Amino acid sequence: MLLIAIIIMDLLAGVEFDLFVTSFPELQSHFQLSPFWVEALLSTNFIGYCTSLFFVGGLADRYGRKPILLLGLATFILGSSLCLLTASYPALLFGRFLQGVGIASPAILSFLIIADSFPLKKQQFYLAMLNGIMNSSVAIAPVIGSYITLYFHWQGNFTALFLLGVVSLIMTALFVPSQLPPGHKEPFSLRGYIPILQAKPLMLLIMSLVVMFVPYWIFVGISPILYMEHLGVSLAHFGYYQGALALAFALGSVLYGLIINRYDQKKMLILSCGIFAISLLAIACVAFVDSKNPLIITCSLLLFVIGQIIPSTILYPVILNVMPQAKGQITALIQGGRLILSSLGLQLAALCYVGSFQNIGIIIALFILLTTISQYFVIKSESISLAPCNKTLC
Repeated sequence: MLLIAIIIMDLLAGVEFDLFVTSFPELQSHFQLSPFWVEALLSTNFIGYCTSLFFVGGLADRYGRKPILLLGLATFILGSSLCLLTASYPALLFGRFLQGVGIASPAILSFLIIADSFPLKKQQFYLAMLNGIMNSSVAIAPVIGSYITLYFHWQGNFTALFLLGVVSLIMTALFVPSQLPPGHKEPFSLRGYIPILQAKPLMLLIMSLVVMFVPYWIFVGISPILYMEHLGVSLAHFGYYQGALALAFALGSVLYGLIINRYDQKKMLILSCGIFAISLLAIACVAFVDSKNPLIITCSLLLFVIGQIIPSTILYPVILNVMPQAKGQITALIQGGRLILSSLGLQLAALCYVGSFQNIGIIIALFILLTTISQYFVIKSESISLAPCNKTLC
């Protein structure tokens, strides 16, 4: 039942973004919004998520996972209620902020419950499985969200998020254990992030994971408007384009989790770096010709998503085991960095958006280039080891 509770948390964290974005065109029309202010509904959510993260990680390390999970889920439910019942855009924006504040707890603490209980190799396996489950939900979310919007309008998506939040809260209250993690006697302080920030090899690993997820979130944020308003994709079919990327990541994560211990991990990272380089060329070419074909645009990003599977599965558990007493804070830095950079990238894309993929593709290509460079330095660094605890990093 604990595993089911963790899976439901991952489902909630996975669909919170993608279930909602299918409502963008309808919300734009309903509230008379520009593309910038439509994207602000996603960026505001990211800001709330990021603000909460830096406290969630440290508080969970100090007081245990369960009370912080319950508080976060209750906040998420409150934000969902406000989004569902509001008749004004400012209130909707505030509700999205509260959803972001609340979703931080299940998003980062679900895996930490496993990280507290298993050795590194098992953590990598379970991370791959949880990635598969979460991204399967991400793949299904835009499809389901499209049909919910089609039949129940934008309020239907917030109803679905509200109900899933309630189920997750009940499961957490009943089945997540209350014991404190090892090292919980450390007093909570934001100064606890200083040793992490001072560990240069560790920060290189963190930054490699941070920049790697930005291209996908730029696509998630801008594709509903691009595909449905300018490329002729219907609401009923939009979810399949966006969902295909998450489904590829989900299936790839599961398959890689089954074979992760059979191959040299550094060689696998080299393979992923090559995939990133090829995907960079593909995105650049599609942007250069300014393709109007949604299938070609989606396929050009698909290769990059596949390349993410290997480093996200290998490096995340390694990073958490560098400083076991600060797992929550390290996770907060990773997720917070992703959200800050994704928010900036998304708003930049919204400002540059002119009804075509060209400008968006250029911005995505720049972040893929940063991903490839950071991955290269991770591979070349002599200070970074894939052992459970690298003494140089510790």
